[in-house]
Amino acid sequence: MAHLELATDHGQPLPDDSVSESPLAIRGLTVSYGEKPAVFSVDATFRDGSMTAIIGPNGAGKSTLLKAALGVIRPLSGAITVYGKPLRNQRHRIAYVPQRASVDWDFPTRVLDVVLMGLYRQLGLLGRLNAQHRARALDCLDRVGMADFAERQIGQLSGGQQQRVFLARALAQDAELYLLDEPFAGVDAATEKAIIDVLKTLNRQGRTVVAVHHDLATVTDYFDRVFLINVRKVAEGAVADAFTAANLQAAYGGRLATAQIDDLELAAH
Repeated sequence: MAHLELATDHGQPLPDDSVSESPLAIRGLTVSYGEKPAVFSVDATFRDGSMTAIIGPNGAGKSTLLKAALGVIRPLSGAITVYGKPLRNQRHRIAYVPQRASVDWDFPTRVLDVVLMGLYRQLGLLGRLNAQHRARALDCLDRVGMADFAERQIGQLSGGQQQRVFLARALAQDAELYLLDEPFAGVDAATEKAIIDVLKTLNRQGRTVVAVHHDLATVTDYFDRVFLINVRKVAEGAVADAFTAANLQAAYGGRLATAQIDDLELAAH
């Protein structure tokens, strides 16, 4: 279960005052695996109260960007702030849902215990869980349609059910910024609908949602902003402005047919 530690002290105030209070602001982020950069000199500004999809082809650096911003992996360079301050001072304002494939589902724990993990930071090292905390965790499970599975072992669930449980854990944190790494990957249609309904409800409540997303056909329905990346930043902005044929072509190249790109652009307008 992901630990949000800042790997390096890349958290000094950003030079651009206009983004100093952004939920997540990144400047000059470079991450390398060996000699080849996975993310190169990327700037990004995720606006308060927005729902942003991070999109790009496989190997474009989408998940790497998110993990580096969280401090899960070590960047070579870059400045990262959360609501204008270093991540180390702002972890309580962030909830993170990792890729389902990155989690050890054989770990013997109950569904309810996984959701209760979302409360540990609030409790502190010596804090004890009580009936109120358990009631809150059950409410979060109910919000994702999983209350009846509270006593089930997490490894016994389907992929979609596991993803719902991790979203419930994020809800228990009652965060302001929700970061999700491919939350819809490998889930059934009912789970996808349940997840997006919860995320849109959070957004209506003023929370900021940023998700690595792979299904271009649902971008216009699910999100109001996009960030396109292919190692370098390609574009960012409102869906109607940035989700264009030119930007998709720049990000994906020949991996998308021209007709498919045109259809996606038309859906954005």
